[in-house]
Amino acid sequence: MSRLELFAIQGVGEVRATSDLVQMFLDALDAQGDDIRDGDVVAVTSKVVAKAEGRVVAFDGTDEGKNHLVEQESRRVLRRRGPLRITETHHGFVCANAGIDLSNTDDGSAVLLPVDPDRSARRFRADLRRARGVDVGVLVTDTFGRVWRQGVTDVAIGCAGLRPVLDLRGSTDANGRVLEATEVAVIDEIAGAANLVLAKNAGTPFAVIRGIDPSLFGEGSIREHVVRASNDDLFR
Repeated sequence: MSRLELFAIQGVGEVRATSDLVQMFLDALDAQGDDIRDGDVVAVTSKVVAKAEGRVVAFDGTDEGKNHLVEQESRRVLRRRGPLRITETHHGFVCANAGIDLSNTDDGSAVLLPVDPDRSARRFRADLRRARGVDVGVLVTDTFGRVWRQGVTDVAIGCAGLRPVLDLRGSTDANGRVLEATEVAVIDEIAGAANLVLAKNAGTPFAVIRGIDPSLFGEGSIREHVVRASNDDLFR
């Protein structure tokens, strides 16, 4: 893989609980004169997935109301500092405030994470195959912070049609040394790249990534292959 092409899909309308995400994607794709091909990867932001799946709830704007939502969406709270909570969600994600999104949503509402982002990705992929006959990978992405580093980036919280982690253990480096611990989070790398064209304030919830090595396509899920078990985690 020596060259990638990434482009955002412009002109997508407001997503509601009754929206057909795949049709919205295809309508906007056609309107801008682009296409979708076998071997492409489609990145879909978790916010529009959540909206289409009815994961928008009432929020009164108070700290108490926010804390209630965070606790409702969390398996446990790991750290507290003022209004910030670092939590483990029911999916197993460790993130700020259970991934609840209060930006770019109607007043008096909050957007929760999808219940099962892997399932959401599988459904989007299957619907796209039925609509256009193409075999693609699909990522559901969200913006996460990183421990010990400033700034946020997008990661994959759901996937379909892609191997989530490239396991290089047992292979050798350029000098012939055996790699003992190298596992590459391929889907997070793709999600981070897609984020470069998904402007947060421009209403662009879809991106197409073209040129991904065919060897990275396959089966897998975030829940089974990416979320680290607590007994393997030195920091929880």
